[in-house]
Amino acid sequence: MKKIVFLLSAMLLTIGLQAQNTIVGDWMTVDDKTGDNYSVVTIYQESDGLYYGKISKILMGPQDYTCTLCEGQDKDAPVLGMVIIRGMHMEKGELRGGKVLDPNNGKFYYGKIYLKNGKLVLRGSLDKLGVFGRNQTWIPAK
Repeated sequence: MKKIVFLLSAMLLTIGLQAQNTIVGDWMTVDDKTGDNYSVVTIYQESDGLYYGKISKILMGPQDYTCTLCEGQDKDAPVLGMVIIRGMHMEKGELRGGKVLDPNNGKFYYGKIYLKNGKLVLRGSLDKLGVFGRNQTWIPAK
């Protein structure tokens, strides 16, 4: 009986460890209209204490896709390797205060990132309060 309880406990612990419980890591982006996975974004913390995210893998479309609609240093830059989440700080378990670049239209949005049920929710908005915007839900990349 003790062996069965131990095995069940070990299995539950293993399943629990497989669920991503931190924002830092690799996330598969999901198109909110089609449900398709189109890239992997790696979220990381820099030595300045702020959080960033870069496109580490393109799953759909050409690998040499460039940001033709971007401005400044991002103009015509390759999307693969592009930092699209910039300068966010951790506050009460959420990333806030930074900007998120949409390489499809070249625009920056105010961003907020948090976890919900093992998935990452990215809120991009036109205003700092997050009233005028939309959410995307990303899943852990395997």
